Amino acid sequence: MSHKFIPYGRQYIDEEDINAVIDVLKSDFLTTGPKIREFEDVLANYVGAKYAVAISNGTAALHAACFAADIKEGDEVITSPITFAASANAVLYCGGKPIFADINPKTYNIDPEDIKRKITDKTKAIIPVHYTGQPCDMDKILQIADENGLIVIEDGAHALGGEYKDKKIGSIGDMTTFSFHPVKHITTGEGGAITTNNKELYERLIMFRTHGITRDSDKLINDDTPWYYEQHYLGFNYRMTDIQATLGISQMKKVNAFLKKRREIAEIYNEELRSIDGVVIPHQLENTNSAWHLYVIKLELEKIKIGRRKIFEELRKRNIGVNVHYIPVYYHPYYQDLGYSKGLCPNAEKLYEAIITLPLYPMMTKDDIKYIVNSLKEIVDI
Repeated sequence: MSHKFIPYGRQYIDEEDINAVIDVLKSDFLTTGPKIREFEDVLANYVGAKYAVAISNGTAALHAACFAADIKEGDEVITSPITFAASANAVLYCGGKPIFADINPKTYNIDPEDIKRKITDKTKAIIPVHYTGQPCDMDKILQIADENGLIVIEDGAHALGGEYKDKKIGSIGDMTTFSFHPVKHITTGEGGAITTNNKELYERLIMFRTHGITRDSDKLINDDTPWYYEQHYLGFNYRMTDIQATLGISQMKKVNAFLKKRREIAEIYNEELRSIDGVVIPHQLENTNSAWHLYVIKLELEKIKIGRRKIFEELRKRNIGVNVHYIPVYYHPYYQDLGYSKGLCPNAEKLYEAIITLPLYPMMTKDDIKYIVNSLKEIVDI
């Protein structure tokens, strides 16, 4: 009998979550109500930031952060090619140009040395991506930013709960964006957030998610009658709902338990897979604690008899929902049409040819993990 399908990621929803959402459905607020601020406070407190802004999804979070950073036409923003396209797309939304810096071949995160090489007089910001939940080398990145007057927008979509030198991701750079898609550490269905310690950035983010409109009497230019409001920016309708926010509040009560389980699963993978010749387990930067959103193995294809595609297909045949994270962003036809070409980031391109993402989520059983490990061993030995 074949094993049940094991996806690469999956949400966990319990009765507490369900009942919290039901309570909101019975309340006076479904869209933007008191649960938004409550969720923002819980999140900001958890990561150690002064402010959090709840928003409709992780991509909207990146867009809002680029807007708040005043990215505009002619500006360049340096980011990693090993990420979901949203990290670079958000720069394009604001009229800027993404510049791709290569990765460190050990950590798979953006290489600070290549960031230095890519800086020009047009560079406005850096978007380091905490790939798979492994924190980037933030001291070096912040030093580069400080020396060049650049804004740092951390893409923390994978990294809620991750730690860099005893600081949680979300409290370090100028802004950090998060995603609460169902495969992430907590879920609000769709949803995202930006955290910051900068009040001015916080106020721009708040306005941007609501059409660029303010009712704050201290900010109004022409009037202060009780009904009056003004649009100051071309913002978007990027609001989160109270339904989503209350689910997020309930999920945040379990975030440390989720992280604990993810780390336990990653440690089992590490122990079981490090002995397989031709399989390289993930490497963590010193003084960091990964949030383990993804578990990515790298194949040393010269040591393995069959290619990556065959290994991928054989694992899928066994109901193991492996994936590949990610296709380098500039490989996509849209980016090719913009003038980007292969060869920009050799380390990233070499990595892409050799990686497979194994399933990792809190409700995986020991039997699931054992089945995945044994299947991989059998296939690699074919």
